[in-house]
Amino acid sequence: METQRQKKINALLQQEITALLQGAIRAQGVKNLVLSVSKVSITADLSVAKVYLSIFPHDKAKEILEGIRANKNVLKHDLAQQLRTDLRKVQNLLFFLDD
Repeated sequence: METQRQKKINALLQQEITALLQGAIRAQGVKNLVLSVSKVSITADLSVAKVYLSIFPHDKAKEILEGIRANKNVLKHDLAQQLRTDLRKVQNLLFFLDD
C-alpha cells in the first residue's frame, strides 16, 4: 500500500522525468519517436524509483532504453536541479520497458 507521500513523489517524478526525456529527444532532433513515462513506483524507504517507459516504435525500444540507462547519472543530476526545492534527495533511478 502506497502512502500519500509516495504517491506525491511518484507523480512529481513522473512529470519531471517525462519533461526531461522529451526535452532531450527534441534537442537531439530525433524524429518519429514517442517516449512517455507510464508509471513511477518508489520504494517504501524512498531510496529507489522504478521508472516504466513506453517507447514507440517498438523496434527501437531496446536501444533507446539502453541509451537512457547509460545516461541515468546525467538524468539524475538534471532531475536534482529541477527538484531541489521539492526533494532533499533524488532517488536512484531504475528504468524498465512497460509492456
